[in-house]
Amino acid sequence: MPVAPSPVPPASSSLKRPPAAERVYTHIKEAVLDRRYEGGTLLTEGDLADAVGVSRTPVREALLRLEVEGLIKLYPKKGALVLAVSAQEIKDVVETRLLVEEFAARKAVPATPQLVARLEQLLEEQRRLAQDGDLAAVAVKDRCFHAEIVSHAGNEILLRLYDQLRDRQLRMGVAVMEAHPDRIQANITEHGELLAAIRAGDAEAAAQVVRRHVGRVRVLVRGEDR
Repeated sequence: MPVAPSPVPPASSSLKRPPAAERVYTHIKEAVLDRRYEGGTLLTEGDLADAVGVSRTPVREALLRLEVEGLIKLYPKKGALVLAVSAQEIKDVVETRLLVEEFAARKAVPATPQLVARLEQLLEEQRRLAQDGDLAAVAVKDRCFHAEIVSHAGNEILLRLYDQLRDRQLRMGVAVMEAHPDRIQANITEHGELLAAIRAGDAEAAAQVVRRHVGRVRVLVRGEDR
């Protein structure tokens, strides 16, 4: 006797919405990283609850998580202050990036065809997004370009360390592009130079491009450009 097939659950049941606290967390974090919530903005539980369409309980859970990540500072009965990027944070991030990325640039040589092809793809996507004026997406693609090189260095400890810088890199990237629109094309040009050095098998040239390119971030974010 044939066995009756198991009923197929409705498609909607397999596409559950994320928990309320996760939705609030994502909403706030994305807004902070792309600077819709700039440093110095005071967020209230009520406004956030209304914006996401949830109660205040998941808002509190999300804010506690974001405070641990260093993006906000909680003030009881007042709200949450979005923390501005500090000079020390910029210095720390740039120094760490230089240590990791110069090493990775040298290790990327000689490059595999797969790495070269992926970097070419990311660079082209960055050009397209820049033309569209989507700064947040450009910052993400910029970070992906560098992360791809770090990933191919083959050092898992360094890769995990680099991944911990992700949010700070994205936030600083958007800040630089908003304050210095000319840097969007300059970044793309420097990425092209880095790709050319890697493709040519010149490890030292690749490291030099990284040193100049990443070191420029500290100057621009701190408003020291001349």
